[in-house]
Amino acid sequence: RRCVQETVNAEYMGIKVGLTNDDIEFLSKNKKDVRKCSRRDLAAVIAFKQHGSTTVAATMLIAQMAGIRVFVTGGIGGVHRGAETTFDISADLIELGTTPVAVISAGAKSILDIPKTLEYLETQGVAVLGYQTDDFPMFFISKSGYKVSQKVENAQEAANIIKTSFYDLCFRNGILIGVPVPAEEEANGEKIQVAIEQAIRECDEQKITGPNITPYLLRRINELTEGDSSRSNVALIKNNAKTGALISVELSKILNNSCLLYTSPSPRDS
Repeated sequence: RRCVQETVNAEYMGIKVGLTNDDIEFLSKNKKDVRKCSRRDLAAVIAFKQHGSTTVAATMLIAQMAGIRVFVTGGIGGVHRGAETTFDISADLIELGTTPVAVISAGAKSILDIPKTLEYLETQGVAVLGYQTDDFPMFFISKSGYKVSQKVENAQEAANIIKTSFYDLCFRNGILIGVPVPAEEEANGEKIQVAIEQAIRECDEQKITGPNITPYLLRRINELTEGDSSRSNVALIKNNAKTGALISVELSKILNNSCLLYTSPSPRDS
């Protein structure tokens, strides 16, 4: 099996797909000079020759431009708790409804309103698959208590659904594949929930808003759980990458055996 990993970012020369180790080290050491980029930010970052790290939404968009059909991340953004008053809903959900890329993740981040996030994805027509599970994963925790739209037992089944959706039916929306964090690396659910509630209260008290909310909450939860959440985070990312690679290889086999060629839609057709 062989799968080529490509990391994406926006930089002063344009959009770069396939970062070197030096590129990744630069981004990690110069965080203050690197802007968090969703779809809305890409043009400005490139026009003003800035550096940017891409969200799930922006990475999906760039992957689609580059002809990449499978993209791995830790967890997607979604509907934030209290969104009925703040209207804080991640652009990741909009992108999943409009861009034909399969996103492999450990579900949605635990800090989010999971049932509202799943309802929003249903409205967008996004298939939510569970990799060897019926239960939608919740980032640090393997089970949220909410069902996925379809369980897949292996990479071949996932690849078959991707092929059918993107190549046979030519659907323009994405697919979300939830991969549970490995059981031995799963964080303590009760401990995580207590930490999340405290971190959200502190976030509200400090009036932290917009793109700063998620980084603050994840950092604070890691502090409150004494590193447990961070250890789960690293483990789930590695597991997602392995699963995404398996699915990518199977998709390539299916397409090669079917002798299918696919041309990315032009921007005017998107």
